[in-house]
Amino acid sequence: MKRNFLLASLLIVAVSMMAQQPVITFEKTEHDFGKINENDGRVSTIFEFKNEGMEPLVLSNVRASCGCTTPTWTRTPIEPGAKGTITVTYNPKGRPGRFQKTVTVTSNAQNATTKLYIKGEVIPAAAKPVNKYPVTMGDVSFNKKSIQFGTIMKGANTTRSLEYANLTDHEITVAVLTNSTDIPFLTSMLSLETVQPKQSGTLSINFDAAACKEWGPVAHRIYIMVNGKRSLTEEYQIDLFATIEEDFSQLTTAERQQAPILEIAKEIDLGTIKAGSKTSKKIHLKNAGVNTLHIRRIVNNNSNLKLEPAKSSIKGGKSTDLKLELNAVQSNGSLLGAGNYRRQIEIITNDPQQPKMFIYVKWTIE
Repeated sequence: MKRNFLLASLLIVAVSMMAQQPVITFEKTEHDFGKINENDGRVSTIFEFKNEGMEPLVLSNVRASCGCTTPTWTRTPIEPGAKGTITVTYNPKGRPGRFQKTVTVTSNAQNATTKLYIKGEVIPAAAKPVNKYPVTMGDVSFNKKSIQFGTIMKGANTTRSLEYANLTDHEITVAVLTNSTDIPFLTSMLSLETVQPKQSGTLSINFDAAACKEWGPVAHRIYIMVNGKRSLTEEYQIDLFATIEEDFSQLTTAERQQAPILEIAKEIDLGTIKAGSKTSKKIHLKNAGVNTLHIRRIVNNNSNLKLEPAKSSIKGGKSTDLKLELNAVQSNGSLLGAGNYRRQIEIITNDPQQPKMFIYVKWTIE
């Protein structure tokens, strides 16, 4: 009997406490924006709520399901019988199509968590017309300003093209300026040298890797002459990029067994040096293979580092030293600041297993 009385008393207390808690009620928990235009920008709706409990209502958090939805809300306590608002804003920029987002409301109310929903459909912005020839060189317009040849195997030929057009209302003439002495491996051909108004043509560039003495990444440029006007300025230049690699795919098993093998430390630590000072170190390089190892090129884009081999051809089983120099003074005279540095240098050889070897140089300036 006493036990039943105790349970009933506890139940009455619990009900009494719940009755004193705030209670949050919303006029609506879902809003449909319908169709909205992406170009019109952000749209918002207001969710109004009321505290129907006996204690002040406090919203501890209002969280959207995605960064495109932003809620703002009444942050002060809402007294019993009073109202508050949650404004939910949706950003349609870059989000065409239908959407549905959730906003989770957390409070000290009996119903501690409430979910609000927004939905709609974003009508995408009309695509702007694309200018097919955005690069202007005098009176002639090109579809781009550079040609990427990609990787070309030594001995191969690769051709790439650019489109050009006369967008003026008068006739123009076009010619290509190249220095055949410096870049004999590049030849060009224009489909039209005299271009009538609104007429378009093609500029083809052939890259003969057999005639190119360079290895690895190479960059060159040609110039366009319009209406007989010669100008070697950036405005009239077309940049050409390629990577020249050796083709080892046809090597026989016996040739691979006799091939050179590059051995060199891949991590070089120059230690700690003072600001504005210089240091150097010898790097040991060995050909652990049978045939002669040829150092095709050292690709070093670090102005503070200099790496040179004592010789570029190393017979099988032999070694050589590379001299690595660090100058902590910039080319403009300023000093490298204090801190830790790590730079990459690429060594290109005729080792078929690793024709491109990357070594990393690190040092600390105090």
